Amino acid sequence: MAHMYVDNMKVEIEGEKNVLEVIRKAGIDLPTFCYYSELSTYGACRMCVIQNERGGIEAACSTVPRDGMRVRTNTPVLQKHRKMILELLLAAHCRDCTTCSKSGSCRLQELALRFGVEKVRFADNRKISEIDNSSTSIVRDPSKCILCGDCVRMCSEKQGLGIIDFAKRGSSMEVMPAFNMKLAETDCVNCGQCAAVCPTGAITVKDETDLMWEYLADPSKLVVVQIAPAVRVALGDEFGVEHGENVLGKTVHALRMLGFDKIFDTVLAADLTVMEEAAEFRDRLANGGPFPMFTSCCPAWIKFCENKHPELINKNVSSCKSPMQMYGAVIKKWHEKTGDERELVSVAIMPCTAKKYEVSRKEFTDENGKRIIELSLTTQEIAKMIRNAGIRFDELEGEYLDAPFDMGGSGAGVIFGVTGGVAEAVIRACSDDKSSGIVDKLKFCGVRGKDSLKEAVINAGGRELRIGVVHGLGEAERLIRAMEKGEMYFDLVEVMACPEGCIGGAGQPFAMHPERDKRAKGLYATDKRIQIKFPEKNPSMADIYELLGDEVHDALHVHYTK
Repeated sequence: MAHMYVDNMKVEIEGEKNVLEVIRKAGIDLPTFCYYSELSTYGACRMCVIQNERGGIEAACSTVPRDGMRVRTNTPVLQKHRKMILELLLAAHCRDCTTCSKSGSCRLQELALRFGVEKVRFADNRKISEIDNSSTSIVRDPSKCILCGDCVRMCSEKQGLGIIDFAKRGSSMEVMPAFNMKLAETDCVNCGQCAAVCPTGAITVKDETDLMWEYLADPSKLVVVQIAPAVRVALGDEFGVEHGENVLGKTVHALRMLGFDKIFDTVLAADLTVMEEAAEFRDRLANGGPFPMFTSCCPAWIKFCENKHPELINKNVSSCKSPMQMYGAVIKKWHEKTGDERELVSVAIMPCTAKKYEVSRKEFTDENGKRIIELSLTTQEIAKMIRNAGIRFDELEGEYLDAPFDMGGSGAGVIFGVTGGVAEAVIRACSDDKSSGIVDKLKFCGVRGKDSLKEAVINAGGRELRIGVVHGLGEAERLIRAMEKGEMYFDLVEVMACPEGCIGGAGQPFAMHPERDKRAKGLYATDKRIQIKFPEKNPSMADIYELLGDEVHDALHVHYTK
């Protein structure tokens, strides 16, 4: 087998695309700002430089490994080089680290500490830039940008949007939307993946925790919270819990300590979504279309459709609300029936930044213009609140959800948090076979896995159905184009904007594939443990439909308007 030598250690080459991956396999954490294995290689930051056997300096991320190659990773020359890069970056960077929302998780801060940068020899030539706070989901602070290009490549390569890009040249170069427009003025879909990959505080998730604390402290308000499926396998990452472990019980306990009055599980609403979406799909099958039917859970996908494919939005996209909004309608109706005179404040904890945009849409307000869901907090924000309160999350005992929705949801609702989960849940609902064995068979039908496009063919109701599953809006655009050309056909298509679905949402603790894979396994393991596998077998469904009465359709469906 081919091999190379890293600091005199023999390391086998097993298909790695660059020297950087070989070095990291050898157990050496070579620093980078601009490298993500899931994006194209950019080679801009030069932090990953190595010395070859001739003394030449190369960027490990853009160097192809060769059999017999010898490199060194930590010579005095390289140490001086990296320290110089950090000083130059800091000379043009805001250094108010203690007040930065990224403090403690900033890559620049981390590497400056690691390489002992205790002073900056260069003059502060930082340009003071206006903070763009126009978006409902993310905040852009250009003064903290290090021009790594991570956000540019994520937005272009994975989401196919190109909302932000490099502008100007040389020392005047900046990253910005076209014509330096505000984010809210662009076709940004609020997916937040630019914030997820940003190594500094240049792009961050909008923080609404101060407002949340105010609601919790107000005795005139009944504060009700729902927890999305993907949150339970990611929140633990912030507190040293094993990756992918289901921490729903600990989360419920922590939220009670924070002061939330009622705590519910969005999985129950995911079951409700499956019931409604499957009914809509069966109706389309009976009436000959229109096909494909696209799922409607992802607000970034909905915004993408409105911007680029408005012809699909009220024809091919399911009319079902997202589980979060369905639960918001159920909670509102439940509150009215209780007679509690306190003002209802309905809150959702989501893995997604686009949910912040979704709650602000006029389609999800009541007759008085009040939001159905007042606030959508990300996993990161609720972790911040738990830390602020001094709660030792990892030491908490698990607690149960609140009545009347304490039974929770089915396994089909749990897997909504991973790519393919919504499609699999609808397939379960449409399947003629309701035995436990069919669930195991469906695991291998083709909807599971991390591939950006998956295809499955199943038989239901005496008909062969073609199912498509995509994650990443760039892949969704390619699929739509292929269908328009007649190159592909699907009856049902699930679209999620974020990598591998909600487990990779921008509101989650940042994770690349190995950690996301553990989150997916955590959700599937939970599905396996839950006795109820089909939403229609969940006794809570009958109670909810009875609660909603004649208002079922208006409560659970939406018509999007420009």
